[in-house]
Amino acid sequence: MTLTAEPKAAGRTPHPLRTEAVRGFGPVAGAAVLLTLGVMLAGSSARWQGGWAETAAEVHNALLITLPLAAAAGCWQGGRERRRRTEELWVTAVRAPLVRFLASALPVALWVAAGYLVTVGLALLATWSCAQGDRPRPTLLPGDTVAMAAAAVTGHVLGRVVPTRLTAPLLAMAGFVGLGIVRATRSGSGIHLNPAFPVGDSELPVWWQPWAMAVWTGGLGLAAALAYTARRRVTAVLPLAAAVAAGALLVQTGEGLWHPHPLTRRQVCDTSTTPAICVNARYAGMLPQVGEALSGVTGKLEGVRNLPARWADRGGRPHADEAQLPRLTPLGWYLVRGQLTDPAQYAWEAVAMLTERGDCSPEQLTDRVLTADDAVEAYLAPSPAQKAFDEADARGGPARRAELRERRATRGRLAGMGAQQRREWLSAYFAARASCDMKGVPSL
Repeated sequence: MTLTAEPKAAGRTPHPLRTEAVRGFGPVAGAAVLLTLGVMLAGSSARWQGGWAETAAEVHNALLITLPLAAAAGCWQGGRERRRRTEELWVTAVRAPLVRFLASALPVALWVAAGYLVTVGLALLATWSCAQGDRPRPTLLPGDTVAMAAAAVTGHVLGRVVPTRLTAPLLAMAGFVGLGIVRATRSGSGIHLNPAFPVGDSELPVWWQPWAMAVWTGGLGLAAALAYTARRRVTAVLPLAAAVAAGALLVQTGEGLWHPHPLTRRQVCDTSTTPAICVNARYAGMLPQVGEALSGVTGKLEGVRNLPARWADRGGRPHADEAQLPRLTPLGWYLVRGQLTDPAQYAWEAVAMLTERGDCSPEQLTDRVLTADDAVEAYLAPSPAQKAFDEADARGGPARRAELRERRATRGRLAGMGAQQRREWLSAYFAARASCDMKGVPSL
């Protein structure tokens, strides 16, 4: 009796799309986007981490780099069959050209979009840990993500048409230069069609702008793919028409695509001090830190009259009854990851703005007035660099040393006054500051 082995049941052949997505170039392309964008964000974290609007602007503005990278990744994938010399073998396959194209192009497009989204998610988590107000701003994500995928698909088409090894790096460089030129122009219709258009942290798009941008970039990418692979190339007209319609809408709307961030006009105030302390509502959580930094100043001003009603953190000129508070933005200067970097410097600048005579003529600022200003600043919140400046003057010529002796004597006389006498003197000082009456500045 002869025994024969039964043939093993044939396993299911994996779909080419799954094979490409798991084992192909797609994961490498996604990792390249994630690492590139991650390194960029890590290097500039001081200027965006802790601010939702700054984070949204930073990840969007990085498209200047990530879009050419996505296009180059798609282009490299598109030229793969020519480099492997398997192009003729693919032509004999049963599947239609469009199906074969999608099986090769889609995994890269999805992976670069996923790499971008994962990095954005990590950036949002990093900001969430130290945000001081506002809320997440993912408004631009739909348009940006579709633009990444569309760039990869369009690059894939170019890689099929010009399948040389230099095409991908040259495309990356050309894309960077082209986007950068349109971006630097900042005028004309091209800026509104540029998916990597520059965004500030104080402006927001209208709700439909990201979706129109997605149709614009996605339609162009799909039209290029259909024009190259479809049996009836006329089908490319449909996505092209949608892209043209979306582009026309973006161009015609123009500057109306953007409006100011609503919180930039609002203030959050602590009225328990004199002057009151108001910070921009986007950073409402910073009010306790700012109040602590200025606590030494407000404590010394208790009972003093003729002060401005408040310190205000506004984008423009302060109102008549206000003094400008040192701006918390741009991030990376006074404010880094939700913390004031130098409270002493911040307090000194707040005092300098409190004693500023913005509408007064420079000719009115006599040596007596300037010496009084120096004494007030030294009493309320001395500059962290005051000691270094004094030491430099001490090493200077006779005139500088004489001025230093006068300044130190004036500071000593103000600090040595009794509490009530000093309050009366400061009240007269701030009254003269408000009216530009230099003769009314009390002497020391």
